[in-house]
Amino acid sequence: MSHKRKLTTNVLLIVALIIIVVWAAFPIYWAVVVSIKPRIETFSVTYISVPFLQFRPTLRNWIEDLRHEEIRRSVLNSLVVSTSSAFLALFLGTLAGYALARFKFHTVKNKDLTVWFLSQRVLPPVVVVIPFFLIMKTFKLLDTHLALILAYTTFNLPFAVVIMRQMFKELPDEIEEAALVDGCTHFGVFFRVAIPLAAPAIAATFIICLAFAWNELLFALTLSSKDAVTLPVFIAGSQQSRGVAFWFAATRSLIAALPPTALALLIQPFIVRGLTFGAVKG
Repeated sequence: MSHKRKLTTNVLLIVALIIIVVWAAFPIYWAVVVSIKPRIETFSVTYISVPFLQFRPTLRNWIEDLRHEEIRRSVLNSLVVSTSSAFLALFLGTLAGYALARFKFHTVKNKDLTVWFLSQRVLPPVVVVIPFFLIMKTFKLLDTHLALILAYTTFNLPFAVVIMRQMFKELPDEIEEAALVDGCTHFGVFFRVAIPLAAPAIAATFIICLAFAWNELLFALTLSSKDAVTLPVFIAGSQQSRGVAFWFAATRSLIAALPPTALALLIQPFIVRGLTFGAVKG
């Protein structure tokens, strides 16, 4: 009886995993198929379209979409804004996280500061989008890369602080104390000892902040209009007078998903080590 029950459980688990994988992979499959489907057959061939069986694939949608200067500019804007804000949030978050993990403040408790940082990440962005717009308008920063970098850094910084603080708290104090005894300064300990040991968490924090900034739409739609338009805003503009151009929406979605996916695959070992550091103690 126990063997049959175990077999039934395994079969149900496999079926559930297959359903989850299909559910997660279907949007990607849909985007790939629609991007290579002739436009006239986008609405005629429905349900699960199979290339070469139900339609003849074409690269016309990709060629015409990549010819537009706007999409090349939006991709460049997304790269500049997301990488800059991720680096800035990671730099400030690493410094603040190390300070919260290693030093004690007399005026306020470290735990209260950490909770305050975390509360800033929980704050809905729509609450402060109008104040951000007014601030950027006052300083004449609307439709600039700097406006988006500052906005994205503001909301990614608490996340970086919380992750890096926890990472530094998991590191043994004895290593840094030994470096101090050998004559190393606090800055030397930070850059020569703590940073190399925290490299996995730094990589994980960077890719997560990059993903948040890369996919952000609300602030990009509010603070940019022409020169600083990012890829999510450009994708949102795929609707034409006759309706949504699904072929362009598919190609642009795949273009938007490619850079963060490739980066995540390249530094996947660091991400796994950074997110699981300290989870198991022996």
